[in-house]
Amino acid sequence: MPITDSARAEVLAQAFPYIERFKGKTVVVKYGGAAMINESIRAAVIQDLLLMMAVGIRTVLVHGGGPEIDNFLRKTGKEPQFIAGLRYTDEETMDVVQMVLAGKVNKDLVALIQRGGGKAIGLCGADGGLLTARRLEGEADLGLVGEISQVKVPVLEFALGAGFLPVVATVALAEDDEEGFLNINADTAAADIALALGAEKLILLTDVPGILRDQHDAGTLIAELRASEVVGLVRSGIVSKGMIPKVTCCAKAVEGGVRRAHIIDGRSPHSLLLEVFSDGGIGTMIV
Repeated sequence: MPITDSARAEVLAQAFPYIERFKGKTVVVKYGGAAMINESIRAAVIQDLLLMMAVGIRTVLVHGGGPEIDNFLRKTGKEPQFIAGLRYTDEETMDVVQMVLAGKVNKDLVALIQRGGGKAIGLCGADGGLLTARRLEGEADLGLVGEISQVKVPVLEFALGAGFLPVVATVALAEDDEEGFLNINADTAAADIALALGAEKLILLTDVPGILRDQHDAGTLIAELRASEVVGLVRSGIVSKGMIPKVTCCAKAVEGGVRRAHIIDGRSPHSLLLEVFSDGGIGTMIV
């Protein structure tokens, strides 16, 4: 059944206060997983980003590309390895990460935004020295995986000021190795970029409805969560595996000054618009 003109007007009326609220504000969106593979969902995400730009929201897109990296590794006969939800990255894997993320995935996204009528510029950590990182230290050795030590904000501000949507691949320059690169988890990179820019919102597009108390029951969605509750959810096992870095980086972001962080289902059509421009929002909001 086609939408009526009165229904369209109602949608616009509900969205208008949010358009006014977020005009001129910065929103950092992390995009990855299944939402990048499905063509119809990808088209909806691009439409959402274009609309956000059109109404004056300073939007930065930080992307992953895990499935594409996995596929390429397997084509070369190498099985991907993960430890606590993070990719183990040796030198061979780092070459693939750099090629796939900063190359094909990044430029494909830029092209989609350009073809949709937007202005986009593809960046990785090496471009203008945007991202510098140090080796990640912890109980497990993850190889050439890093944590960001510096975000060069003027690079992003220059792009945003010129009306571009920066599309950021999370390959960073190693701070102690002039010729080296480090692989950065895209969720944590998005949080660091949101912090550096003083963003209004950090939005992670994921493959799940949000944080669930029972992973097998969508009805147990936690709609709102305080950052101080995250440690307890990890200890209890409610937050586990690949969700740990997502939830942890959201808590870090809001504790550092980002007003709101959201974990939403990127597989749902126009999930970004539902989160930014509707009363109810979707997914889990961390405050």
